[in-house]
Amino acid sequence: MRIPELNRINELAALAKTRVLSAEETAERAALRQAYVNAVTGQLKNILSVTTVIDSEGNDVTPAALRKAQAEGMAV
Repeated sequence: MRIPELNRINELAALAKTRVLSAEETAERAALRQAYVNAVTGQLKNILSVTTVIDSEGNDVTPAALRKAQAEGMAV
């Protein structure tokens, strides 16, 4: 899944390599980075909410902390 903010973050990164960003651009970059981190964190939590760890013998060895978080709705 592509995160839409990533394109603008990359544009601002390219600009920052050629010149100093304005205060508005710096603030925009910070906000976009935070939105990106939130999106990635959300995706990771979605993946972990349905993850089960199975060993080579077919036994469920999902860590207790992960099971507890899944039961609590992944409010980690």
